Amino acid sequence: MAKMSDLIEVFIKELLEESETEPVEIQRNELAGYFKCAPSQINYVLTTRFSMDKGYRIESQRGGGGSIKIIKMNLSPDDFYSAMLQETGEAITMLKAGQMIDLMKERELITERESRLMKAAVSDRAISGPVNIKNEIRAGILKNMILAVCEIE
Repeated sequence: MAKMSDLIEVFIKELLEESETEPVEIQRNELAGYFKCAPSQINYVLTTRFSMDKGYRIESQRGGGGSIKIIKMNLSPDDFYSAMLQETGEAITMLKAGQMIDLMKERELITERESRLMKAAVSDRAISGPVNIKNEIRAGILKNMILAVCEIE
């Protein structure tokens, strides 16, 4: 049997497919009632599976049951690269960097080989130094690789 999070993710993705280019607006409490789960479970799915590095933007409004707008970003490659640079920030975990690299490969902006090389470069094994600054070093490496791939100076 599929996990609750998987079911919620599939449900939301189906809503997004049906709406094609339009954002999907849901009520967190209503969706939680439909799946007979806590609203925090909906929040968990949204933050882990519909994040910027996975190609989605979430806009939420407080009150009234927690209205949430989910937008699938269909950005041009240049806008996508800019969003990736911004999302990388000053520090990034190895997991999140890997997800961002996977998304670039999924959108066919990099090849499978480039994906493997990029992941190797941002891995914990490749980055030497104190643990407390590895994520900062990783962010710098990832940003430079994104700039090289998208040919921005």
